[in-house]
Amino acid sequence: MTQNDSNLMVEVSTDYYLDGKSKVEIARDRGISRFQVARLLTQARDQGVVRIEITPPRVDGERGARLAARLGLREVLIAASGEDATSTRENVAVELAHAAREHITEGATVGVSWSRTVEAAVRHFGQLPHCDVVQLVGALPVEGSGNSLALINTFEQMPGVRTWPVWSPLLVADAATAAGMRRQPEIADALARADQLDVAIVAIGHWSERTSTVFPQISVEEQQAATEAGAIAECSGRLFDAEGRPVRTSLDERVVGVTLEQLAATPQVIAIGYGAAVARGLVAAVNGGVANTLVIDDAAATALESLAPA
Repeated sequence: MTQNDSNLMVEVSTDYYLDGKSKVEIARDRGISRFQVARLLTQARDQGVVRIEITPPRVDGERGARLAARLGLREVLIAASGEDATSTRENVAVELAHAAREHITEGATVGVSWSRTVEAAVRHFGQLPHCDVVQLVGALPVEGSGNSLALINTFEQMPGVRTWPVWSPLLVADAATAAGMRRQPEIADALARADQLDVAIVAIGHWSERTSTVFPQISVEEQQAATEAGAIAECSGRLFDAEGRPVRTSLDERVVGVTLEQLAATPQVIAIGYGAAVARGLVAAVNGGVANTLVIDDAAATALESLAPA
């Protein structure tokens, strides 16, 4: 695109979004077709020249600050709970996008673990500064949604963003297969970069069939073994107990992805969760050093307030 084309894109965007002109009016005034106008507006959004933010109403920011102080966190952002899981997820996704834009700086190495909420948040990211984005876990397709590999491909389309994919399922059949996948040069390189993260974005799931994407993927025997070993929550396929300590089971050996120790060593970890059930897992993640910023909904915040030290 030439400088003249770039200037025209900015001018057309100003006409449309700030001055309220219709596409027909812009086409007439600037001597171009309305199809050219539509193409320029699409390019402006794709390239981050125009950002459109849909911001749901926030719960009191002072409440988040008080909760952060009680939990010993840097920040707690609280989104409104919606009428259903989908609307709540979208509200949390918008807050996550705000947090990510604040913490992702030029030259940063950013680790991203897939979840439905993270997938939704990326639509609100806009243009990121030049950075490296590392896929933290292998792909775990979920019916009706994408997966971590599709997510990393979305980042790959962003100008100035270099990506490090993990070409593997998150969960494989046995420990030997997982070890072999982790030795593959491209996968090994991506997972090694998890030692050098500046920012990580992860989801915390309560260890149950309804609130963990991993739980339904394993046998009943493995589910019971993990529960009996003390697992109450999971992050990127890694299980931990109420104190945030890793829970080692046969499942752990089959995961291709970041470890809890790598996350605990990351300077800025933004963890998301919503619903009252996830509160214990969020506290555990804080106890284990896996999270220092939380992005949650009102229901999770209310449950956290009953668990956090006064």
